[in-house]
Order: sequence, then C-alpha cells, then structure tokens
Amino acid sequence: MKIVADEKIPFLKNVLEPFADVEYYPGIQIDRNKVKDADGLIVRTRTICNADLLEGTNVKFIASATIGFDHIDTKYCKENNIYWTNVPGCNSGSVMQYIAAAILLYAKEKKIDLSNRVLGVIGVGNVGKKVVHLAEILGLQVVLNDPPRERAEGPCGFVSLNGVFREADIISLHVPLNLSGEDRTYHMVDDKFIERLKTGTLLINSSRGDVIDTSSLKRHLKRGLHCDVVLDVWENEPYIDLELLYDTFLATPHIAGYSADGKANGTKTAIQTLSRFFNLGLNDWEPENIPVPEDSEIIYDGRNKKFQEIVTDLVLHTYNIRNDDRNLRNATSDFELLRGNYPLRREFTTYKLSIKNISSEYRMLLKILGFQID
Repeated sequence: MKIVADEKIPFLKNVLEPFADVEYYPGIQIDRNKVKDADGLIVRTRTICNADLLEGTNVKFIASATIGFDHIDTKYCKENNIYWTNVPGCNSGSVMQYIAAAILLYAKEKKIDLSNRVLGVIGVGNVGKKVVHLAEILGLQVVLNDPPRERAEGPCGFVSLNGVFREADIISLHVPLNLSGEDRTYHMVDDKFIERLKTGTLLINSSRGDVIDTSSLKRHLKRGLHCDVVLDVWENEPYIDLELLYDTFLATPHIAGYSADGKANGTKTAIQTLSRFFNLGLNDWEPENIPVPEDSEIIYDGRNKKFQEIVTDLVLHTYNIRNDDRNLRNATSDFELLRGNYPLRREFTTYKLSIKNISSEYRMLLKILGFQID
C-alpha cells in the first residue's frame, strides 16, 4: 500500500511506515504524478483534491487533517467512490485561545471593560460554541447567528444578522465557506454587511478568507470606517493583500488553529480514520510526547486585580498573539514559511497555575477556561 502525505502534518512520520510506503511532499506540490499509484492521501488545505489531482489515480481514501474541506471536491469523490474525511472540531480549543488573546489584547490596548460589551458569534458550530463559552467566562454578553441551526432547532437563542449588527460590539466569524445556496458565505462580509457595523466594532475572521470581500473591506477602511479588524485568514493565500494587512489591528498567517494540541488532534483523527478504512490496527493511536513550553508553570499574584486583568495576563502568557502579528508584518512574503515553521503553542490545559490573592470565584473561572489550578 502507498500513502502520500503533506510533509508538514505533525506527529505523522514513522507511524504508517510499518504498513505502507509513505511519501511526504509540501502540500502545494502534491500533484497527479505523485499520487497516481497511491491508495490514500493525508493532506491539508493547500492540496486541492479534485479531478485535476485524482483523475486516473488509484486513490481510494483522502483524510484532511483540517476542520475545513472546501479544498476537497466532495461531489467528484462520491461519483468516483473515493472516501474522504476531515476532522471537524480538532483545533477548536486552539481557535478559542486565539480569539481570547485577540479580544483581551484589544481590550487592554483600547482600555475597554468587556463586561459592558456584546460579542456576536456568527456560526455556532464546534469552534463557535467554544467562543461562546469563552465569552461567558470573560463577562461578555453574547448574541448568536446561525441560520442552519436556527432552522433545525427553532428561533430561540438566535438572532438575525440585523440583530448582530444592532447589538454586537465585537463580531467573530466561524462559518464554513459555502460558495452558493441558502447559506452562502462567500463574500458574506460585503459592502452591505460592512455599512451596517456599529461604530467601534471589532471584526474578527478566523474562518475562511473568502468569507470577506477584500476589496469591499479595504475600500471602507480607506474611507475611514471606524472599526477594527483582526484577520487570520485571507483571500488568495498565501498572496495576501498588503494594503488590507496594514489597516488591521492584528494580522496573522492562518495559524489560529495551529496549537500543538490542535495539530495532534487532527493527526490522531486522520490516522484513526485511515486505520479503520484500511484495517491497519491503529484505531486507538494517539501522538506521544507533545512538547511542553518551558514556562508552563505560572506563579501569579492577583492582589488588587480585577478578573479581566488577571485573565488577560494569563492568556497572553500562554499565547502572545502580537508576536504572530509582528512576524507577518516583518515578512509578508513568508506567509507559508511562517505557517510551516510555526513555533510551539500549547493550549490552556497545559499550564499549571500557582496563584495567590485571588478569589475562589476567579479560581473557578480560570479552571473552567482550562487552566490547571494548584
């Protein structure tokens, strides 16, 4: 058996070698010639799995170690009896950490009390649910927009987009990329969307770059749109719009879900699914020895500090999002290199807190957020 895999998928090497010939390539270089005699593929979003890649090959199985699957032509796969899978929710904790860092840094620099603010979450799936949970811990009020869930579950708990525009001071996008249909999200953020934002809104996109119409957003920002933007995903990656980048509050190279925990979860699910498909006996496989940061044990004194200040200090200790922003601004042509060589980032559950002068309520909130409390 032969497997072709993206070389940047972590924890993968030497796992399948006892069962298959495994060839590793940069995702963007995986082409039909490389996969023509492969039985299975393990890829990321940079490998477009369509007829151009798959026609006339031996491929029977595709695992994408990512939450998205818009790079897979699912119709073609179904018509040609190719089983495909993705890993929804695998990096939801990582994206939640990214959103926490973005919001808390923004509030710190703008001197904003989050208890007086409303977060609008558009798309309340695996990631969106965790962002809602985060918001509740931070003291934000929340409004939710998710038309597919609203149709399935009823209107209770959801608002229209107009409701989001009317109430939200922060809007975070967590939608899939749908190019057409009732729930089309391609260029959801267009002129009409942007014009309805409240003055001072913070707009965060960590979903898919094509959800935002770059030309519309850029045009409004140039005209003095009074809002701030955090972008982790971009149209035309890796060839991103530099004018838009320079107008953002934070700009990062599609790494919101790039914690070591999220990557390990993605690889684990891909391997287990491949194992079940080809009957390899790796159905319970998990990555071992995930690195731990040197500063994973935190001693903290919360004397005379409000919870927002405490949680800001601790979240930014686990992930200083400004470093990723600075790295991209300093090397805009290295978008793929920054992703491929992303430094170690662990989620809250890795960190052990030894804290004093902090209330039992605050301790409980930090524990709910995921920190280990001594």
